[in-house]
Amino acid sequence: MKDRLTYLQIKIIRMVIITSSEQDGSEDPPGPLIQKTPIILAKPPGDRAKPPQNTATSGTPVLEKPIMLMKARDEGGKPGTPQETAAQPSGPGPSKMEKEGQRPTQPVYQIQYRGMGPSASSSAVDPMVGQAKLLPPEKMKHSIKLVDDQMNWCDSAMEYLRDQTDMLVVGVIGLQGSGKSTIMSLLSANAPEEDQRSYVFRAQSQEIKERGGNQSTGIDFFITQERVIFLDTQPMLSPSILDHLINNDRKLPPEYNLPHTYVEMQSLQIAAFLFTVCHVVIVVQDWFADLNLYRFLQSAEMLKPSTPSASHDSSGSSGSDDGAEYYPHLVFLQNKARREDFCPRNLKNMHMVVDKLMAHSHLKYKGTLSMLDCNIFPGLGHDFLTTEVNMFLLPVHEGEGEDHLTKAGTYPLFSLLPGYRGHPTFSYMVSKLRSQILAMPRSQLSHTILTEKNWCEQVSLCCSDLGWCKEVFCPVRI
Repeated sequence: MKDRLTYLQIKIIRMVIITSSEQDGSEDPPGPLIQKTPIILAKPPGDRAKPPQNTATSGTPVLEKPIMLMKARDEGGKPGTPQETAAQPSGPGPSKMEKEGQRPTQPVYQIQYRGMGPSASSSAVDPMVGQAKLLPPEKMKHSIKLVDDQMNWCDSAMEYLRDQTDMLVVGVIGLQGSGKSTIMSLLSANAPEEDQRSYVFRAQSQEIKERGGNQSTGIDFFITQERVIFLDTQPMLSPSILDHLINNDRKLPPEYNLPHTYVEMQSLQIAAFLFTVCHVVIVVQDWFADLNLYRFLQSAEMLKPSTPSASHDSSGSSGSDDGAEYYPHLVFLQNKARREDFCPRNLKNMHMVVDKLMAHSHLKYKGTLSMLDCNIFPGLGHDFLTTEVNMFLLPVHEGEGEDHLTKAGTYPLFSLLPGYRGHPTFSYMVSKLRSQILAMPRSQLSHTILTEKNWCEQVSLCCSDLGWCKEVFCPVRI
């Protein structure tokens, strides 16, 4: 029996050998045998002991999703690549790689406000809204009316304002014909070489000058791309406005009996309004010095409304800042200055007079602007003006070089040489004034930080509170 089993086993082994030789081909090609490189499918010894991470609790292995680090742009549309075949899911519908291949032509930005919290990050922002917020602010080409001649508030300035806090508000007051609109145009958007008819704040025309009228009425508004707000006002204590009231029989409010009382109260309202909503207030005067103007400034300071306080909690916060009053920086601009005004001795006397007149004022009229930093008086040190106030001198604006060309045919050669001025040119002085005004400290206007739109809302509330308010500006109370 054992011999029979052995014979069968030998016969089976022979049959297996014959069958395998027939499948591989018994006739081998002549030549040396080529050994193939073996392929090792086993894991390294170090990885054998580690348990598989991508294995479910039931023991069935979970396929790991392939991660594509880089993908050529021309391979995005080729079907059948191994990467795309491995990345495509088995279910119906468009694959994820096909969605990623469709890239937008323009980038879309999403903006999230600070303080919205992590819950807002999950909600998608509208791309059109995000692109609209990234657009630059609209550039103004001319000034618009903020307060009309009837002292009514105009809300047309809101569309030019943004939700940002880095702003500077500059206002101007002065008597009629002192050059307020021209100065504000040169500080904001125009150059001295341009035609005055293209200024953002319209100056007096020759016809208005001849009949003694005023160009500006109410308060005009203009904002630059640097987010500097300029406010131009009608002349203070204007005789032309008084003449218009008398000759046109314009009806006055019942609390004002005389026209000149109404003009004075209206001027005080505008000045107190600027002291409330401006960082810098420029006082323009074309001769030194009008004592009535300084009395007017002190009266407007007394009528200035109190600084609006922040909303108090129920617990109440007792702090020294709650009752603090904020006052603007006051700059005295001497327009149409003569050659003698630039003399160091006269300049020192002017500073001393203004300091004595404003000694009891809370307005910031000194310490923030200096002509000695403009290289106008190179031989003078900072200790020359012991009582230096915020004062700046501007010479008379005349066309340079026009008179010399007309005198070329009738005068000798030396008449073509420039004459002695005793001060720099008008354009140089305007550029130095503009650089110092824009560098003024931007103190807070209220107990809370204001944006441009919040500032506009506060301005409208200030107008309504001033009411312009008949109770505050009542002639009997004053």
